[in-house]
Amino acid sequence: MNTLIVLRHAKAANVPGLADRERPLTDRGERDAGRAGETLKEMGLTPDLVLCSPSVRTRQTAEFVLAGLGADSPVHVESEIYEAYADELLELVGRTDDEVGTLLLVGHNPGVHELVMNLTLTRDDDGFPPGAFAVLETGAWGELGPGDARLLSRWTPKDH
Repeated sequence: MNTLIVLRHAKAANVPGLADRERPLTDRGERDAGRAGETLKEMGLTPDLVLCSPSVRTRQTAEFVLAGLGADSPVHVESEIYEAYADELLELVGRTDDEVGTLLLVGHNPGVHELVMNLTLTRDDDGFPPGAFAVLETGAWGELGPGDARLLSRWTPKDH
């Protein structure tokens, strides 16, 4: 079995005149991302690979999560994650090498939230706030489809 961690970027600043891709994390976002990493460490989850959107806020989220984990997992910045729909994210995950047992995907809503709902066949009224992550148990990366994952855990900064 594989483990897929789906993480929405942490809280980002709204800076007038700054392009969306360039928005940095707020101080709270930095703290929340570090706490997410610490939580993953407590859960015994260290990604073998991180797939990350190219936006500043997602790259910073990945950095703070890995710092909280105390891990130096390789980070692949994938341009297609930015503004991706769930099916596009699933296709990207499906191309993951079989050697990767734990994968961390850092992206944006609504795509990441929809990916979790599609893989687990659930409807989630609580949403997927900034900094939230879901831990899913999956089969082979290349064979994933709707209903092929089991939700093991879910974490949001406000709940913890």
